[in-house]
Amino acid sequence: MDYQFNFGVVWASRDLLLSGLALGLGLAVVSILIGCVLGLIGAFAATSRSRAARGLASAYVTFFRNLPILVILLFVFFALPRAGIRLDKIDSFVASLSVYAGAYLVEVFRAGIQSVPKGVIEAGTALGLRPMQIRRLLVAPLMLRNILPALGSNFISLFKDTSLAAAIAVPELTFYARKVNTESFRVIETWMVTSLLYVFTCTIIALLLRRLEARLRLPGGAR
Repeated sequence: MDYQFNFGVVWASRDLLLSGLALGLGLAVVSILIGCVLGLIGAFAATSRSRAARGLASAYVTFFRNLPILVILLFVFFALPRAGIRLDKIDSFVASLSVYAGAYLVEVFRAGIQSVPKGVIEAGTALGLRPMQIRRLLVAPLMLRNILPALGSNFISLFKDTSLAAAIAVPELTFYARKVNTESFRVIETWMVTSLLYVFTCTIIALLLRRLEARLRLPGGAR
């Protein structure tokens, strides 16, 4: 192999790559926050007594979980403007990633709600709490503790999915990596560094989430 590695060009573009990495993290954080709201609404609808609410939640989950996120993104960015709904690049991507994340989080939150012992709800009812108070004060804290590992995995997946934003020229890490690659022709070096940045960032996120799980874990492993 006669290839001579030269990471100088990539190093010279480190500010661009790091700014793209920061934007990707920001997109993932905003998207999972919005996705959590959608997921919670969908989960409570899916576990409600209303057949219509359950049907709507099921339709939302089935539709968006069976669509590639790239298709959702291209529809939002290119098709919606034809209907008079115009969003800029970043808003289009956040909207796409949020509804996609929400469809997966509905099932995560639903499982979390169902993992809360019925005795907790009965105790809240006996204390005279209203249904909304029971959900907010009793169900939600226990549910969040139980679903934190799944929620963390979804966040890491969403962060990796931000690479698809390059398809509509959102200046995140993959977008800038393509730019550096095109201008320098250092294909191996550029994508090696980009891959390592993704791996390093995902590893740090996973470690932080594990520490958070450990802090929230009940003594003796009780749920």
